[in-house]
Amino acid sequence: MPAPTAALTIEGLVAEAARFSAAESAHDEPSLFGVTDGKAVGTYLEHKFVAYLMDRYSFAGGNSASGIDIPVLNVDIKVTSVKQPQSSCPFKSARQKIFGLGYHLIVFVYEKSDDSAAKTARLTIQHNVFIDKRRTADYQMTRGLREIIQRDGNAEDLVAFMHDRNLPVDDIEASAIAELLLREMPEEGYLTISNALQWRLQYGRVIQHAGIVDGITRIV
Repeated sequence: MPAPTAALTIEGLVAEAARFSAAESAHDEPSLFGVTDGKAVGTYLEHKFVAYLMDRYSFAGGNSASGIDIPVLNVDIKVTSVKQPQSSCPFKSARQKIFGLGYHLIVFVYEKSDDSAAKTARLTIQHNVFIDKRRTADYQMTRGLREIIQRDGNAEDLVAFMHDRNLPVDDIEASAIAELLLREMPEEGYLTISNALQWRLQYGRVIQHAGIVDGITRIV
């Protein structure tokens, strides 16, 4: 079978994700029977989707240096259970909470069921959403900062808000961010991002607004 030569695009990724989600939702997988580790399920689905894409398109896969799954498109794949749709991602800078993660996300939200008689598992994809990097900041943080700017707030107001929201920055960095915000209004993000050694991303609001807000595409 000849190697694929078609270049992968965002549009192609979204279209293939829809087809993949439909096929996976009808697939019975023996290796996942009885598996309760969400990380193992997530790794299975991420690897399977990347392999599916590589069968059809020519592109380099992700690696530990790039830190994201599809670096050619600047897209990271996230897989999470519908019971608690959230995942973690590397903390690079507190600015990510205000200006976004710096890359797009494609999120698969599954419901897992086991068939005891057949000893197989099925991952039904309940939601599949593409989030443009412009929308990957924290909702409450960006909403609050935007409201302060719109009410003619100054740098001191912005710094106070950042400290009130426990943004992990010192006074110097907070002041630098405030000056940048006064020059450039941040986009409204739609993730809930919790402070930790790794960011904890929660997707409830993204699922709710998918297909309604520009930059958040509902695939499934």
